[in-house]
Amino acid sequence: MKFSVLREEFLKPLQLVVGVVERRQTLPILSNVLISLRDGRLALTGTDLEVEIIGRLSPEKIADEGEITVPARKLMDICRSLPDGSELTLVEDGGRMLVTSGRSRFTLSTLPANEFPSVDDGPGSCEFTIEQLVFKQLLDSTAFAMAQQDVRYYLNGMLLEVGEGRVRAVSTDGHRLAMKDASLPMVQSAVTQAIVPRKAVIELSRLLGGEEDVSVVLGNNHIRVTTPDFRFTSKLVDGAYPDYERVLPKGGDKLLIGNREELRNAFSRTSILSNEKYRGVRLLLGDGLLTMTANNPEQEEAQEEVVVNYNAGDLEVGFNVSYIIDVLNVLRGNDVRFTLSDANSSALMQDPADESAVYVVMPMRL
Repeated sequence: MKFSVLREEFLKPLQLVVGVVERRQTLPILSNVLISLRDGRLALTGTDLEVEIIGRLSPEKIADEGEITVPARKLMDICRSLPDGSELTLVEDGGRMLVTSGRSRFTLSTLPANEFPSVDDGPGSCEFTIEQLVFKQLLDSTAFAMAQQDVRYYLNGMLLEVGEGRVRAVSTDGHRLAMKDASLPMVQSAVTQAIVPRKAVIELSRLLGGEEDVSVVLGNNHIRVTTPDFRFTSKLVDGAYPDYERVLPKGGDKLLIGNREELRNAFSRTSILSNEKYRGVRLLLGDGLLTMTANNPEQEEAQEEVVVNYNAGDLEVGFNVSYIIDVLNVLRGNDVRFTLSDANSSALMQDPADESAVYVVMPMRL
């Protein structure tokens, strides 16, 4: 194998795939990136056996095609350290990879390409095309509510539900829920569900953001996302997601509408003196005014008052302030609407101008 490529062109796909490569691996080859040159196209592949990312580019100068694996982090560090606009030449020679640029010369160890594992994806049962930025927003608007290391392993991921003209993303950790829809007029089939693991959601959000549409394929045990620049494949979580619609509070009769940024700043200030473990904040609702208070074991106390649109009678209710702030961070509108029933019922949070996203936060006893 021998080819030459500009540093910037090579670095872009390399950075895409290195994110999935684990630093500490039981299998040495998993810390390597697979470099494959076929039919004038260069493919760089990284995997951790659960997630696989393939970045693509077309080198300007190709002498010999072939494939080999080299240490991913070392190759990226070399590329990053070289000056802008420099040209790299990579040559496989006697079981080593020689990287040269100007007067710089590096020799990297290699492992055979035939030992590099691939994520088995199989046929897809549901396929759709969506704008990258729409898909990214779908993930970013809900990912924060995923569980992290819950024994209910199916909560350590995101539910994607496709069909009946929409794609829906749902995340919950048992204390809060985030749900967002995006329109898919071309997909009118029955609903297909898939649980995408947490790491895959985070990696996919990092990759998305270009101008082109993405093709998404959901199979029985995998999700595959393809653009002209990369192909992303991940195994799915094997399990049944809980009936999230039962969690959505019904019949809330108390509506509070306030300025999102003003409320976010007030909650952030109040949280400074909340209990570091439980993060509780007490909300007192009265006509046109929201009073939030927090205290901690050191007998310190914070109080904030915010003028809001509310006239549904006095109410006192407690919430985990971090959960409230997380929602206010992902909403994009000027205002936020809280729908409440009583002190023991969950709060429904939405942007009054955008009904596509719904957030549920369970109350706390304070």
